[in-house]
Amino acid sequence: MPLIGWVFILVAFALVVGSLFVLRDSANSMRISEEKMKKIQARKAEVEAEESAEDREQW
Repeated sequence: MPLIGWVFILVAFALVVGSLFVLRDSANSMRISEEKMKKIQARKAEVEAEESAEDREQW
């Protein structure tokens, strides 16, 4: 393989690894306000209640 092929492969690999590191570093920096978290939990509870009701109807 010519040298330029190896350069492209190396650059592509570096971009993927670099993106993964950036994603890992920024994963915990996205804070959610308490109000929004309460809404999320309330909606999750609604969906779970609906799903359990549907499961009971099927049996």
